Amino acid sequence: MQPEDGLPQRDAADPRPLVGEPLCLDLLNTRWAEDGVPRDLLDSTGGLAVWLRSAGLDGRAAADRATLDAALRTREVLLALVEGGPSPEAVGALNHVLERGALHYRFGSGGPESHPRTDDPAWLPSWLAAADYLRLVAESPGRVKACAHPNCVLHFHDTTKNGTRRWCSMAVCGNRAKAARHYERAKTER
Repeated sequence: MQPEDGLPQRDAADPRPLVGEPLCLDLLNTRWAEDGVPRDLLDSTGGLAVWLRSAGLDGRAAADRATLDAALRTREVLLALVEGGPSPEAVGALNHVLERGALHYRFGSGGPESHPRTDDPAWLPSWLAAADYLRLVAESPGRVKACAHPNCVLHFHDTTKNGTRRWCSMAVCGNRAKAARHYERAKTER
């Protein structure tokens, strides 16, 4: 689908440094820092189109202003929950998003099927992200983590066996931390 701002987005690459996380964290990771500069993929409907495509939702939701507004609201709710914990305000806001839709079940030719439905199609990506957050919290609440690098705002689902992952990416943030420690050690040895 083409976003309402008219920019063709079919070939636009996803510029984010961390993709492929569960949907709720993938929505959170639409904002990041690049060389100390804050970036936001959801700063336009064109960026929304990139995220929808990256998340596999481009055939299910329009990259329009209503979907963008819903995604931005839901991202703020998820951020409040992940960073601040389940405050009454954040829980109420998440429940408001969840009230926008439901899973509907039926018996299909291949057996049981479930289909998400929302009261407004613009809320489908947001509802799916909110439902995904519930799934992660139910399955492994301590495994939803923020990157330990002080200049990184990304979040990830720690799937390591012992649950000790600290960085969104060892190749980027982990190496930065190692380099900083090495520099400090070298400086104090002089």
